[in-house]
Formats: sequence, C-alpha cells, structure tokens
Amino acid sequence: MKPIMGISLAAAVVLALSACEMFQPENKMSFFVTSVGSGKGADLGGVAGADKHCQELADSVGAGGKTWHAYLSAAGVNARERIGTGPWQNAKGVVVASNLDQLHGANNLTNQTAPTEKGDVVNGRGDTPNMHDMLTGSTRDGRAIGGSDDTTCGNWTSSGTGAAMMGHSDRQGLTDDDVAKSWNSSHLSRPSKAGDPGCSQAALRGTGGNGLYYCFAVTASSGGGRSSGY
Repeated sequence: MKPIMGISLAAAVVLALSACEMFQPENKMSFFVTSVGSGKGADLGGVAGADKHCQELADSVGAGGKTWHAYLSAAGVNARERIGTGPWQNAKGVVVASNLDQLHGANNLTNQTAPTEKGDVVNGRGDTPNMHDMLTGSTRDGRAIGGSDDTTCGNWTSSGTGAAMMGHSDRQGLTDDDVAKSWNSSHLSRPSKAGDPGCSQAALRGTGGNGLYYCFAVTASSGGGRSSGY
C-alpha cells in the first residue's frame, strides 16, 4: 500500500508542476535592446535576419508570442513603419512610449529604461566597455536617410566597407546637444584607428558599440505597465 501512495504523491507533484508551467503569466515586454548582436558587425542578415534575431531573443525569455521587428531603416524601409503603434514597455514593465509620435519626440528612453530582453542595463558612456551605439540607419523621426551615401551598411548585409547611422541608448555623447542625446540618429560608424572598415565589429566597438539594436513588438501587449512619471 505504501509504494502505491508514494507513486500517487509523485504523480500529484508532477501534475502540479505542469499546471504551474501552463499558467505562467505572459511576459508583457514589448521593447528591448538586444543583449547580443550578430557578431558580424552590421551584417545582420538584412532586415529579415535582424527581425529573426529579435524574435529568438524574445522567445528565450517567454515573450515570443508576439511578432517582433528590429528598429531598422533600409532602402525603401522606414523603421517607424515596422514596429506597430505602441504602447511599448520594457522587461521591467516601464512604458518607454505610448505611440509613434511620443517615441520620436518626448519619450521615456534612458539608459535605465532601455535594458536588454533579460532586463540587464546596457553599458553606456563612462562604462567599460561602452556599448551605447545602437544600429538604426534612421533619421530622428524614424525614416530612411535619403541620398546616395551608405548609412545602413548595405541594408544590413555588410561587415566591410560602409557606414551605419546609430543612436545612443543612454542619451549621452561627447557634447550636450540634441544630436549627442539622440536615441536613434546620433552619428555614423567609421573605420577603426587600426583600419578596420566601418561596418565591421571592430569598428563598431571602436566608437562605443557592439552591433546591438532595438527590438519592438509589432502588436504590443494590452497590459498596462508603469509610466515612470513621464
């Protein structure tokens, strides 16, 4: 009789654990900075490859039930038109923007409110190494940059010659002006002092980056989140 009771108790524990897994609360995160890049500089496998990476990182923390897109502009592609309409909240439930106009205006993006999918703060200016440069290829209003100059490292397929427009996730730069504080359009990448081409991993690291970028859920969760008073 005792062995049967032992088996029944074990079965009950297994069922209880399974039920807990089934009813785990949804991860309501709808914005994050990638914890890692492609490892190949600005070669992200194109916009589609960057989207796939966002989706995989979100899935790794239980937020893969949404459709995720990278905040990247490219030829004929505007970053602001591919990330939904908001609101967006980070891994800690803090809302960074309620809509597209706010995101590209007076948003709540700071070093503390732009963590990775794991909730970790990204190294910023003053940290070693600095990794605040985010790949965007965008103007400050979230659109592709006109003209013939390469600002997207060959539409995010090159780790060689070229350049990528980047923003500062910590809203800090060498100066105290709006350009230096821009989260999405601060400066272009450039060749490293050792001669590594502007789209390479070494060049991105040389200016304070690591090939990271922003990810947004196209369809944000209906959860409220905390506004953090902005």
